[in-house]
Amino acid sequence: MDFFDFKRTLLPFRRGTKCFRMAGFAIFASAVLIQADPARAACSDATTTVEMRECRSHEYEAADAELNAVYGQLKAMASDAVMAQVRAAQRAWIPFRDAACLAEAAPYEGGSIQPLIHVSCLTRLTQRRSEDLRTLLPN
Repeated sequence: MDFFDFKRTLLPFRRGTKCFRMAGFAIFASAVLIQADPARAACSDATTTVEMRECRSHEYEAADAELNAVYGQLKAMASDAVMAQVRAAQRAWIPFRDAACLAEAAPYEGGSIQPLIHVSCLTRLTQRRSEDLRTLLPN
């Protein structure tokens, strides 16, 4: 998470309550801790598929946390009618993401790269979903 991602994530909290500002700080602190983690720094040196898969799993966890944070921001700011639509879309999107990533990894069935392909897909689609939900936030 770079400064601009942080700023874009935190800006909606400035208009909100102290609770939202604290949530923004928690997200920022998590990002700092993730970047300071030596294991994450070692990801650039990963050479085996096991090491790469572990690194990608951490990236997926971060992407999932970001998605949950954006969803929480939207839930706090959107009307009940809008959230009903978003909730229905999210409930449809999760099985789509899971099925799409299983299909993407299917050609590698039995290979050591299959889990890496799968988790990379989960990360990519989850990050994209965060961007999609972020566009629904009021400016």
